Order: sequence, then structure tokens, then C-alpha cells
Amino acid sequence: MDNPLRRIRIVLVEPTHPGNIGAAARAMKTMGLRSLALVSPREFPCAAATAMAAGADDLLVRAQVADSLQAALDGCGWVIGTSARTRTIPWPVLDPREAATRVLAMAENTEVAVVFGREHSGLTNDELELCQAVVQIPSDPDFSSLNLGAAVQVMAYQLRMNWLAGQQAAAVEMVNDSPPATSDEMARLYAHLEQTMIETGFLDPAKPRRLMRRVRRLFNRAGLDRNEVNIIRGFLTAVRGKGGGGRGGAADQT
Repeated sequence: MDNPLRRIRIVLVEPTHPGNIGAAARAMKTMGLRSLALVSPREFPCAAATAMAAGADDLLVRAQVADSLQAALDGCGWVIGTSARTRTIPWPVLDPREAATRVLAMAENTEVAVVFGREHSGLTNDELELCQAVVQIPSDPDFSSLNLGAAVQVMAYQLRMNWLAGQQAAAVEMVNDSPPATSDEMARLYAHLEQTMIETGFLDPAKPRRLMRRVRRLFNRAGLDRNEVNIIRGFLTAVRGKGGGGRGGAADQT
């Protein structure tokens, strides 16, 4: 039987302590996850990571090492980030059970990434822009600090429990004839859209404020498939080919 757990990628962004990498690998393997990606780890490979992996060192050997989160997400059609902090611009926030349901549903058809931030500061807003949703582990507000390896274990456990219970039915059902757009395809769409906005006068690059961040949030929430991305990019190309189709006033970018 096809196993969606094999299409779930755990991504650790700039992990500081190699022991946390090993602990994450061990947490993953005990729950049936096999794909690990590391973004600019401070020290890897490392004996401390292998020791903490305690038999899951095969995951470390196969781990993808990338120099940016965007590179680590190549090929992923859906991305969820972990965060313990509230943000100025609200993001769709799920608890671990809801997140596991969505991740498993999306993993039926595409590669999915679960992204964990730095031990000391988590994910930046720019990194969260690459995510379709955010998961928060409901810890005690008086002591919300959670070790990276423990956070991975919580999510890996919930993913396995949902899978074993047959709860793969997604909160958002993807029923279409086109696979979800990958993270790199979305990045090219955003670049194309931003350039078109500038050329048409809709976006003032000197005063961009939060327009592109809000646009990213809009499209992330929509969950575009590959055909939809191609349609939008075809339209943008036509607009640029007609010299922008006139220059309207710049949008309210607040």
C-alpha cells in the first residue's frame, strides 16, 4: 500500500546543535518518516549527530543539505512551518492534529515539507512566506520553550497517529487534473507578478510596504495547482506584452 509518510520532508533551518539533528532523525525514523533536509547547519556531518541518532544514522547519510530554505523546498507542493510566536500579519494557524491531517492529505499527491526554525529564534517572516500554513504546538505559556528534537517528535508522532487511524481525509480536498504547484514554481510566479506590478505602476518599488507579503499570503491560502500558475503567468506575460495596458494608480499597500 502506498505510504504518504514517505513523501513528507522534515526541514531543519540552520540548526545550531548537531545533537538536535540526530535527535530529530531518531524521532523521524521511529514514526516512519525518512526524508530529512538541513538548511545551512552549523556543524554537519558530526559524531554528536550520529550518536544522538541512535540507529537512525541512515537518515543522516541521506539528508539533503541546502544553503537556503527555498532550495530545501524544491519539488514540494505544500509547505507548513512551525512557529511559537504570533506575527504582525496573521497566518493560517493549525494545531498538530489539524496540521497532520492536512499534511497527510496533501502527501497523497505531492511532496510535503514540515519546516522547523532555529533553536533560538524560529523562522523569519520571509521564511514563513514560503509556507501555506503554520503549526503551533500548544505548550504552557509560562514555559513554552521546546527542544528542536522534541518538537520534531511531537509532529512525527501526530503524523503517524493520524495515518494509522485512517484520518488522511484533508480539510482541503485537492480534486483536479493537475498536481499542486511546487515551491520553486510559486517563487517564479511571485517574481513574475512583482515585476509586472512594477512595470504597470501598481507597485512602487521605492515604497513596497507589505503588498507582496499580502499577495503571497493570498496565493498560499488559495493552494494553486500547476495549471493555475501557468494561467496566471500567461496572463502576466500578455499584460507585459501590451506595455502594461495603461498605468493605473498604485495600490494601497498598507
